[in-house]
Amino acid sequence: MSTEEEDHTPREQRQSHAFHFPIPHLISRADTRAEYRRILGHLEFRSGLALLKFVLCLLAAAAIAFLPNYTDLAPAAQWTLAIVLFCGLLWMTEAIPAFAVALLAIGLQIMILGQPGGVMNPEGNPSAWQKFVQPWASPSMWLFFGGFILAKASSRTGLDRSLAGNLLRLAGSKPERVLLVAMGTTFVFSMFLSNTATAAMMLAILAPMLGSMKAVGAARAMIIGVAFSANLGGMGTIIGTPPNAIASGLLSNVYTIDFLKWMLFGLPPAIILMTGLWWVLSKKVRLASFQLQDPDAEQAPEHPGKHPDHAPRWQRWTVLAIFVATIGLWLSGSWHGIPTAVVSFLPIVLFSITGVIRAKDIRTLDWDILILLAGGLSLGVGVSESGLAEWIAGQLGSLDVAPWAMGLIFGMLTLLLSNFMSNTAASNILIPIGIAAGAASGGSVEAAAFAVPMALSASAAMCLPISTPPNAIAYASGRIRSKDFLLPGAIIGLIAVPLATFWCRLLLSWIG
Repeated sequence: MSTEEEDHTPREQRQSHAFHFPIPHLISRADTRAEYRRILGHLEFRSGLALLKFVLCLLAAAAIAFLPNYTDLAPAAQWTLAIVLFCGLLWMTEAIPAFAVALLAIGLQIMILGQPGGVMNPEGNPSAWQKFVQPWASPSMWLFFGGFILAKASSRTGLDRSLAGNLLRLAGSKPERVLLVAMGTTFVFSMFLSNTATAAMMLAILAPMLGSMKAVGAARAMIIGVAFSANLGGMGTIIGTPPNAIASGLLSNVYTIDFLKWMLFGLPPAIILMTGLWWVLSKKVRLASFQLQDPDAEQAPEHPGKHPDHAPRWQRWTVLAIFVATIGLWLSGSWHGIPTAVVSFLPIVLFSITGVIRAKDIRTLDWDILILLAGGLSLGVGVSESGLAEWIAGQLGSLDVAPWAMGLIFGMLTLLLSNFMSNTAASNILIPIGIAAGAASGGSVEAAAFAVPMALSASAAMCLPISTPPNAIAYASGRIRSKDFLLPGAIIGLIAVPLATFWCRLLLSWIG
């Protein structure tokens, strides 16, 4: 017998208001894949099951790493293989939260590899363990932290919602034009802000219009367009999504990719994919009727000059000015020579001292994502310095496969894993191996030709409701079925991998 009260609200009304209640909760809680499933009602956490998963992952990793008689695999590399497999299986099975796996990876490397007398430190160097925690202060971490600060400042002052609302009002009354503006706005915002928050914000703004749509297919097309645009927008910049920062950080020792260069790699494939998606979806919304309401009508400020959350108007203008200055400095790094990560301190410092970012705002940042990023970079250190990467590259080099074909294989593998697990976790596992394979087959440029498409492929994984946070938010609206993600997500993924692979190779042949 159900203990829930029966909902007598008409189905149409429940759909028209579907976006209002889940979105704030999703923004604050949709941080790990297990939480997405819990939100969607597909996973009930049981401590006994989690413990069983943990033990089975440990046994499987140990069996794969130590039972076979691997040729020329040093003890340090063998232990690193066990750690990578253990963490990878934990990420896939979600026995513990994703950020906890990242911390476990760092701790295991310190305890087994780096401590005095460890397999990577037999001479007893007391500071050898520090290499596994140094990624926490790496340029990639500060760059991503700067992106988080920009996103938080834009959200707190209402700048993001104001800009999105004004752009939608300029779209007019043609459904396909509204779809294009909604997807384009989501795409651009997701290049610099959290794709989770961007998707939630855009769907909240569009909720009145979606509620007035009588055609179910048109509403679904609009929601899918926003969710997928949020995923694709992250491909465009280093700070757009964690896999980009992981690839850039791990490549830093062999191939430098600044903010503008990453945009050259990621933006063209992303724009092509988004444009093609809009063209297909526009056919479904072309004849739809709707009523576009003022997105700020329900949240009018009580006092002129203030945003609904009582941020003074001058703070919104401050955020806009610093946002433009930061992006400008990121894009012009080749002219003024200031490192991209150093530019990130501009918003970090100025928003803090001006009071735009407060102590309670700092506490609500996505620290688990930063921990995931640090764990991935730390795993990359272990894979590289233990000799595991070189060993794997040697095994792959014995295969009679062209480098571009091997790059496609790595991209497809990243795409596949990212559909079923966190794309950050999938990138943590696969990108270090891809870099080693690329470097072995063609040096630093070939390493980039493997790593960058792998990161872009991770963002193109969107076949399931749990594949990405924007997908989960779209599914939580109540208007989207699981199968609505499958076909367009599969098509985008199958196009994205070869598109990213060959575009990056073409670009690298030009710029070296």
